[in-house]
Amino acid sequence: MNNKRVKMLVEGAIMVALAVLLDYLALYHLPDGGSITLKLVPIVFFAVRYGCGWGALVGFVFGALNYISGNGVSIDWTTIICDYFLAFTLLGFGAGLFKKVKLGAVWGALTGGLLMFASSYLVGVFVWARNLSAADPWDFLGITFTNPWFYSFIYNITWAGPCIVLAIIVFVLLYQVKPVAKLLKGEDLK
Repeated sequence: MNNKRVKMLVEGAIMVALAVLLDYLALYHLPDGGSITLKLVPIVFFAVRYGCGWGALVGFVFGALNYISGNGVSIDWTTIICDYFLAFTLLGFGAGLFKKVKLGAVWGALTGGLLMFASSYLVGVFVWARNLSAADPWDFLGITFTNPWFYSFIYNITWAGPCIVLAIIVFVLLYQVKPVAKLLKGEDLK
């Protein structure tokens, strides 16, 4: 195994561990598992350095650890797969699309974050909503919901939106620090 590959694997492991740690330091916890954290930052950071495939793998590993470590909430196997494995795999994949792009981490956080949101939104509509009916509405933010499309959008945008915005703000600030900007651009990997 060459030194570049070892460096990448170690960096990936560190970023997954940092994402897990940041997820424990939530700014706010929503019911049913959503939380506002900086967990997106390490995954996006890694993905814009190494690309879609490796970014997706790091996202997948984080999603698995996030669920297994006790931060996950599910009602069946499809919510485990879509809310954790798929959502964070899509985050890493989407962020990796912006490898070697100007302000790639900002665009990666936005694109990867939206793909992550889409996964959670759709599983909310099609799986979580099985429990949602006019006879058994869900209450969230003091509002009673009977429409699964609207409820899932409001619920998931309440946690994913702030996570994406926080990640974008962090990356805008990190691009101002020249040594970190060089890392985000992958200049040390050449």
